Amino acid sequence: MHVLNVDLGDRSYPIYIGEHLLAQGELLHRHIKGRQICIVTNETIAPLYLRPVQESLAGHQVDTCVLPDGEAYKTLAVLNQVFDKLLGARHNRTTTLIALGGGVVGDMTGFAAACYQRGVDFIQIPTTLLSMVDSSVGGKTGVNHPLGKNMIGAFYQPQAVLADMALLRTLPERELSAGIAEIIKYGLIGDYPFFVWLEQNMDALMARDMDALAYAVKRSCENKADVVAQDEREGGLRAILNFGHTFGHAIETAQGYGNWLHGEAVGAGMAMASDLSWRRGAISDGELARILSLLERSKLPTKAPADMTPEQFTSLMGVDKKVLDGRLRLVLLESMGKAITTSDINPDQLQQTFVACRAGA
Repeated sequence: MHVLNVDLGDRSYPIYIGEHLLAQGELLHRHIKGRQICIVTNETIAPLYLRPVQESLAGHQVDTCVLPDGEAYKTLAVLNQVFDKLLGARHNRTTTLIALGGGVVGDMTGFAAACYQRGVDFIQIPTTLLSMVDSSVGGKTGVNHPLGKNMIGAFYQPQAVLADMALLRTLPERELSAGIAEIIKYGLIGDYPFFVWLEQNMDALMARDMDALAYAVKRSCENKADVVAQDEREGGLRAILNFGHTFGHAIETAQGYGNWLHGEAVGAGMAMASDLSWRRGAISDGELARILSLLERSKLPTKAPADMTPEQFTSLMGVDKKVLDGRLRLVLLESMGKAITTSDINPDQLQQTFVACRAGA
């Protein structure tokens, strides 16, 4: 088992990475202060993994809230089910919420923890590759709104993250690829040697080689933890973690939450951000080809939906959280392995990217 630390002073917490962690109750117990626990999960995950977590928490009052599965249910209305459970079972301020699921469950549980009685503890147990390497680490929590993704939420850190690698053995192929999108991101924005490693080991990752996956998760979490420690609330540096996300969030919103997996939309978004970076002269023809090749080997889309117009992209991207004083800011590549956030965007080049990166173009 690897143990990493997210260094945030009195809000620091460990990330445990290893196999068969669900049943290791001692890992959970060391981060639970009170008697009450509420496990928040969804209809897909509950039949698979809920029981071993419940059994590892014997001796506590353990309640369970099972949410519907899917990005379409990441809403304030569904979030109320968590509050209904907590209030109905009379949970107090010493309760601990446990998020057992992917990014949607993790984001919603964290937001519920941030809000319930103005803040209670929570623990992340991510069950997808994407949530292990991205959403469970860093304290971003929230829900979607019909006009924009993740526009309602809070920065709120967990007490611990348990990444059980054994869960990846049965992960659906689409979910595996979606997680690899976020892994590729870390190589592009700040860890070029890792990008090269991914080029050399992508076949092993897609074949679910556990050693390769464990290394990729560890390296990704190290990269994210380093950025979050420097800029917890996205005042500057942390924005680079959104490489490809402004384009990707527009795709998710336009297509209806859940029709494209988050990682799939980020894959296409990274292709678009890389294309625009190439048009700006930041990367070469060959480097752009390498990025697109790695995305394709990961079975990720590299094109936006054919029915999305440049005008639709422009409108939806204007609602993004990175818009500042009416100016669109994008995370782009300054070079391979180095990202920047900029508002200095040539509108003609952006339009060219919209057109070139549509399916069928």
